[in-house]
Amino acid sequence: MTPPGQPSKVSGMVKRSRTAGGGNPRRTFKPAAGLYLVATPIGNLSDTTLRALEVLAGANIIACEDSRVTRKLTERYGIATPLTPYHEHNAALARPKLLARLAAGQVIALVSDAGTPLISDPGYKLVRAAQDAGHVVTAIPGASSVLTALNVAGLPTDRFFFEGFLPPKQAARQKRIAALKPIPATLVLFESGQRLAAALADLAEGLGHRAAAVCRELTKLHEEVRRGDLPGLAHDYAEGGETRGEIVIVVAPPGDESGEAGDVDKLLRQALARVSLKDAVGEVALATGRPRRAVYQRALELSKDTGDGAP
Repeated sequence: MTPPGQPSKVSGMVKRSRTAGGGNPRRTFKPAAGLYLVATPIGNLSDTTLRALEVLAGANIIACEDSRVTRKLTERYGIATPLTPYHEHNAALARPKLLARLAAGQVIALVSDAGTPLISDPGYKLVRAAQDAGHVVTAIPGASSVLTALNVAGLPTDRFFFEGFLPPKQAARQKRIAALKPIPATLVLFESGQRLAAALADLAEGLGHRAAAVCRELTKLHEEVRRGDLPGLAHDYAEGGETRGEIVIVVAPPGDESGEAGDVDKLLRQALARVSLKDAVGEVALATGRPRRAVYQRALELSKDTGDGAP
């Protein structure tokens, strides 16, 4: 029996029960015909929206990358809508069939294995073709590993550049990193566990001592966010840091080194006049995105210059 207030398992629709407190009467939800881009959780299945569940349950079909992955979500919430594969290897054949369904007035939900569709996943050609044919395309927002990593990295978020995966071969990867170097924004990259140490080493060589964060298994049980500068992180993972799971790398934007150092000194002097050395280091590291240990060393030097010494 379905608990009060929870979706009942019904193919192609959501039936809402009357809640214990009165709530809305039982009713059937059916989205309008069209293509719906539905964001799904990046790890924790609880990170889904009520609207996403309504659309998934109310669709005629769910187009997904891997039915085994998507079925975990649909089974969790009692959704019996049929699944059909749509990925980079079958897109050319599957796309005309989905467009024919749209022309027949059906509701299609497009999902990726995790996160927001079309972000480093197939789908944009289907969206463009659907729009060109006059069909309604609607985004159902939700989880995104790109934004989640930006939230927890502790680096500037006012401007960012999403690169996706770097090339797997070192020569091509180094060439791409050189092209990324002058971009005046925080960089967000995806990487696989087996290539993480090599990618960080190339990033350190190409970008220098920029602050960075390696965000692994976000929203999952073994979530880990490791912060530092690129050389330090490259060393850590070369020495055997955990690399299992989904990984997002966030790298601070470039800056004029002399000007940046002057800004750090100014902020440290202001902070040291108000708070302890430890608190000043934390405050300035957070404000500038520079590695905490680098800020700490500079704070010690400034303390010695002023004769205050370390606490």
